Amino acid sequence: SGHGFDLQALFCVFLFQSEYHYEYTACDSLGSRWRVAVPHTPGLCTGLPDPIKGTECSFSCKAGEFLDMKDQSCKSCAEGRYSLGTGVRFDEWDELPHGFANVATTLEVDDSFSESAENCTTSTWVPLGDYIASNTDECTATLMYAVNLKQSGMVSFEYIYPDSSIVFEFFVQNDQCQPTVEESRWMKTTEKGWEFHSVELSHGNNVLYWRTTAFSVWSKTPKPVLVRNIGITGVAYTSECFPCKPGTYASKPGSTFCKLCPPNSYSGKGATSCQQCESNTYSEQGSGTCKPRPPCTDKDYFYTHTACDTNGETQLMFKWAEPKICSEDLPDAVNLPPSGVKTKCPPCNPGFFKTNSSTCEPCPYGAYSNGSGCISCPAGTEPALGLEYKWWNTLPANMETTVLSGINFEYKGMAGWEVASDYIYTAAGASDNDFMILTLIIPGFSPPQSVMEDAENKEVARITFVFETVCTVSCELYFMVGVNSKTNTPVETWTGSKGKQSYTYIVEKNATMSFTWAFQRTPYHEAGRKYTNDIAKLYSINVTNVMDGVASYCRRCALESSGSSCTSCPPGNYIDRTSGACHPCAPNTYLKAHQPYGHQACIPCGPGTVSNKIHSLCYNDCHFLLAKDGRTLEYDFSTLANSTSFTSGPSFTTKGLKYFHHFNISLCGNHGRKMASCTDNVTDIRVPDGEVEFSKSVTSYACQSIVVPSDVMGYKTVVSSQPVSLADRFVGVTTETTLDHITSPPDYFPTENVGVPEVIFFYRSNDVTQSCNSGRATAIRMRCNPLKTGSGTLSMPRKCPDGTCDGCTFHFLWETAEACPLCSAYDYRAIVSACVGGIQRTTYVWREPKLCTGGSLLPEQTVSICKTMDFWLKVGISAGTCAAVLLTVMTCYFWKKNQKLEYKYSKLVMNATTKDSELPAPDSCAIMEGEDAEDDLIFTSKKSLFGKIKSFTTKRTSDGFDSVPLKTSSGNTDMDL
Repeated sequence: SGHGFDLQALFCVFLFQSEYHYEYTACDSLGSRWRVAVPHTPGLCTGLPDPIKGTECSFSCKAGEFLDMKDQSCKSCAEGRYSLGTGVRFDEWDELPHGFANVATTLEVDDSFSESAENCTTSTWVPLGDYIASNTDECTATLMYAVNLKQSGMVSFEYIYPDSSIVFEFFVQNDQCQPTVEESRWMKTTEKGWEFHSVELSHGNNVLYWRTTAFSVWSKTPKPVLVRNIGITGVAYTSECFPCKPGTYASKPGSTFCKLCPPNSYSGKGATSCQQCESNTYSEQGSGTCKPRPPCTDKDYFYTHTACDTNGETQLMFKWAEPKICSEDLPDAVNLPPSGVKTKCPPCNPGFFKTNSSTCEPCPYGAYSNGSGCISCPAGTEPALGLEYKWWNTLPANMETTVLSGINFEYKGMAGWEVASDYIYTAAGASDNDFMILTLIIPGFSPPQSVMEDAENKEVARITFVFETVCTVSCELYFMVGVNSKTNTPVETWTGSKGKQSYTYIVEKNATMSFTWAFQRTPYHEAGRKYTNDIAKLYSINVTNVMDGVASYCRRCALESSGSSCTSCPPGNYIDRTSGACHPCAPNTYLKAHQPYGHQACIPCGPGTVSNKIHSLCYNDCHFLLAKDGRTLEYDFSTLANSTSFTSGPSFTTKGLKYFHHFNISLCGNHGRKMASCTDNVTDIRVPDGEVEFSKSVTSYACQSIVVPSDVMGYKTVVSSQPVSLADRFVGVTTETTLDHITSPPDYFPTENVGVPEVIFFYRSNDVTQSCNSGRATAIRMRCNPLKTGSGTLSMPRKCPDGTCDGCTFHFLWETAEACPLCSAYDYRAIVSACVGGIQRTTYVWREPKLCTGGSLLPEQTVSICKTMDFWLKVGISAGTCAAVLLTVMTCYFWKKNQKLEYKYSKLVMNATTKDSELPAPDSCAIMEGEDAEDDLIFTSKKSLFGKIKSFTTKRTSDGFDSVPLKTSSGNTDMDL
């Protein structure tokens, strides 16, 4: 019976151990803890093991080991399993692992817009098997994980961050929600596949945040951020090892990670080795299952050419696309076409010559070639250094090609582009969503000396390539530029089939440059190859001014005084093709720095502009003269020379993100120096201080960027992204509505004021896009508005709320008093006051409405001496009185004369009567000389003038006749008649 009891007790113990597990209690203030048994289902058994003293809280096992709670010792992981020792790793993303939180932030939008705005609740991180992908819209998606560390540890993960239009930040917060690693908050964009990132964690609670927000208002949907293999160390212990996920294995005990199964093999969960696929199946690296091989088609192979042999011949070769996943043994399968057909090798590229071994070598400096043989440059010429690839027998030494997987975004050791005699094209990838990469590296440039001295002319060199895409689905060809091995920036993207065409990109920085072409047939992954025949072709690539380049021709150079060697012309001088002499350009012309040959290279400046001293550009000095109606209007825009910014009305994305079009305008700059600048601070906040020069920014006369207010996104500063230059060079300043095929329609900005002509500034940008073959253009219409002082206001056409109706030409109206002409004497008039107190005042006032500013000032009020009205009245009365007196005197005088004549006549008559017997009376009444003396005695009187008048009025007889005293013969005067 005793044995029976022992067996029963043993059975109970075995049963009991399967019903409980061990855990540690929380650490006390001394750093110690207890190990206790915890039943899985309470109440099944009693008599649990007593708690015992546990290990110290700081105790941990090494990587590849786990803590066996039964005896509290570290043991190695078995085969097929792994551990981090003091941490955990998350490498399976079929679903969101336990402990992670996925949050999408709904943006604060205006009430008027919220009804139509899409919800942000679905804009979260998405698990996609081997990795987790971020959102790609303007919502904010946050992936969080909280962990309590018993000791200092580390978090590490791998990520792909290809698109800078997404803000990607990773940070850690402690118990007080304070960021602990602010300096590494902003992640850097990735170049070569997956990047590794790690951050140290402190003891205690840590909350990890992966946060993304997209700012892609203009561009298409950006590529998401991908994160995988998140590992966290610093937890107190690992009580078990983790099994290897399918597609991986651990062949040895004590593994710290699991290895990937090679191609054409597979494994299950917790595998110690990988199994080979059957011959009629295949698998990719790290696969958990094998797939059946499809029959081979013409999409599973490609063609290429071998290098030239000693006979100058090349062979056409057909190859299966790697990895080969198709089967030739299945029905309807095609076989590989026969290879080995020989053709004559194409010539060498310009600047190269063919050696005896049929290889191409560059010509030495001072020589040029068209691909056949090197020819020394004639005297007075120099080689035009550059690189021109138009024959594709082998891949040039400074070019490389690879394939970026569209599945796991890892680079594969295979060629993405293949040479094909007169073009290079995209080969077949492992899958249709792979990126076929081709990269050209240029170590530096050697532009003309005149370009080096010109700070405002940014063209250092240019690259021109001819390409073509043939697609049945929505393929994409990307052209990207990298500076000094920094982030590749997408410059242009072509979607779908594009006919044979050329594209030119202007290089503005003398540095090591990388030019990359990436072609993706489709963004969607499907088994097999369906679109291999969708290809991109590059026919030719031409780069100018390449350091240590080769020459396809020689150009005329300026000769030294000796006439034997080349030299550089002074800035602003062109080269005479015949003599090689340098001649200065005419005034107000600018010189084509890269083609300074002949006087035709000096291009006249546009109206209202002048050239700078070195004739590299034309500018406006903020002044403009206009002859109108017999007078000259003078405008002065000096106060508007510096940068002025304004923002359009708010716009909203489908998710309700409020953003603005922000414009910076420097109307006339500073003698050709552009003053308006737009930056991408989404990039700046991720760029170290020493590398700010490589951040995305533009400086021009006018530029535009997309601005998201800080209160919308919760950032400390306004987020500015996607800067674009709208005006790199002056076209001219005029009052005409059209200049150089740029039109500023008057109906865009109707006006009622027609008194002052509106001056229009015309510009062009250097950026050439698919839709803007001639680059963007800008027209700024200056309108005189005396009520808007200072910088005034800027506005855009109502028809084009974003400033442009066609995407190429931008229109602005600038209303300000500074747009009025300078005031002159024509703009004011004089007002003369009445004469008050002998003083008369002249006051000058502006003509209304006043449509001028600055210039001539109003003259001061003038004062002049004048005669009042009382004075002139007195003068008038006095003059009238004098005239009346004079008239009276004259009347009396002539009356007296008349009386004398009457008297004489009467006397003659009387004489004639009394002396009838005498001679007849004379026929004339003429008074003989001497008679007056006698007659005067009768009228002589001592009386005054008044007395005489009185006597004349009283000496009348009663019959009314005058009494005239007559003189008798005896001389008495007593007788009256």
